[in-house]
Amino acid sequence: MARAAVNSPWRPLHWPIFRAVWTATLVSNLGSTMQNAGAAWLMASLAVSPIIVTLVQTAGTLPVLLLGLPAGAIADIVDRRRLLLLTQVLMLMAALALGITSWVGLMSPLILLTLTFVMGVGAAMNGPAWQAVVAEIVPSEDLAGAVSLNSAGFNIARAVGPALAGLVLARAGAGVVFLLNALSFVGVLVVLYRWHSTRPRGVLPAERVGGALRAGFRYLAHAPELRVVVLRTVLFAFPASALWGLLPLVASKGIGGTPLTYGLLLGGLGVGALGGAWILPALKGKVGLETLVTGGTAGFALATLGSATLHHVGLLFLVCVIGGAGWLILLASLNAATRMRVPQWVEARALAFYLLAFQGSLAAGSAAWGAIATVAGLRVALQLSAGTLIAGIAARFALPLGDTEVRDLHPAKAWPEPEKASPIAEEEGPIRVTVEYSVPLRRAWEFREHMRQLRTLRRRDGAFRWALFVDSAAPTRFIEEFMVESWLEHLRQHERLTIADIPVQTALRELLTNGTNPVVSHHFAVDLGHPKQASPE
Repeated sequence: MARAAVNSPWRPLHWPIFRAVWTATLVSNLGSTMQNAGAAWLMASLAVSPIIVTLVQTAGTLPVLLLGLPAGAIADIVDRRRLLLLTQVLMLMAALALGITSWVGLMSPLILLTLTFVMGVGAAMNGPAWQAVVAEIVPSEDLAGAVSLNSAGFNIARAVGPALAGLVLARAGAGVVFLLNALSFVGVLVVLYRWHSTRPRGVLPAERVGGALRAGFRYLAHAPELRVVVLRTVLFAFPASALWGLLPLVASKGIGGTPLTYGLLLGGLGVGALGGAWILPALKGKVGLETLVTGGTAGFALATLGSATLHHVGLLFLVCVIGGAGWLILLASLNAATRMRVPQWVEARALAFYLLAFQGSLAAGSAAWGAIATVAGLRVALQLSAGTLIAGIAARFALPLGDTEVRDLHPAKAWPEPEKASPIAEEEGPIRVTVEYSVPLRRAWEFREHMRQLRTLRRRDGAFRWALFVDSAAPTRFIEEFMVESWLEHLRQHERLTIADIPVQTALRELLTNGTNPVVSHHFAVDLGHPKQASPE
């Protein structure tokens, strides 16, 4: 394939299933952004309290904060296609109910908030699974491009949807907006119904939601490469939320514009996002992940600072274009980095952490910057936001993202089936595993350093306790000990070992005394029960 074709931003669209999914999602996102604008407008006409009006946004975003992580766990343990079909039907029914209720004149603030919350539940349960299936419908070399196109499509919808909603609201009312949103889900449902997942199924029973959540948190705690991406997302999204939250005030009060002005500035961000999607494939071949994130941050900071200081609509539009490009380049890079750094068994949970960090920071940041603008003024809030974004670039030294090398995260299947004298129930536990090593004294310190890496792998993949012991009478004899919740969880440890993890164990084996192999033993707790009482004489 020619180089130009390899770097083409449209290359993922060559895959028919991705093209169908992307098109249907774009239409659905347009409907959702129209829905959000229509709900806010309708509530403003139904309620007299500003607090009630702002609850529309809360009702739509609160489910993400409450259900985002469980949704990621569920998406990793169930059939994602069925989950997506269910959530899409739920959102379609909620939108249809909104439309019919508005059409017949029975709408009230309580009904609007309730159905908006239901829509939010569907979106929260849909998000991690929808993000995760991208890796199933495009090859790995096109994954970053697919993420960029998805981000561009979302930004197009966010720029165009409110404007379309305004036109429909003026001519036909909120009920028609809601019905159009319901109709927008049909295309997604058709595509999902016709698509068949290629995700391989494990031979072990699926995890339960509680255990899957614990495994996800444990993975995050012991996977520095994922934790860094989540923290860097927070450091960007919190200050970046100021521009999104305060842009309506920039258009209306900052430059004395109209709703059309606001739509124009949103359009600038959307145009910039398209441009970012266009240039990102070419940039990826020339610069590293850290440079992309730094450049994206600087571009969005420039747009934020320009919104605080510029008073000409044309210039504001231009800086919004730059900001939109920076926004897409940064978020698409972090999103792709999240996917490429985790194995498939925990992919949806990792994406849920990323989405929660992103959306939670946007929600909290919007409120915080709104409060600052109320106290100190619009210009000061935007200037502080821009300064915080620039200062956040320094995080590259304390929280480096590392290289973008693609590691082979497919299951290694390198561990043999654990030996057992008799059948062991899957729920039996906790399980204590010991591994005995014989290490030449001259290589003992080197061995300990390698064991640090192995400790991370054990804890990341399921161990809730780990320790390394050395024999006081034989300093060349080391015993590794770790514990897992159950026999089934230990079997999952075997499945979770990836090909990228093999070099760690290979390097350890090379340090052992010639001709020796680690000796592995498995132990489970013995229930002594209650002692029998002595029989009376």
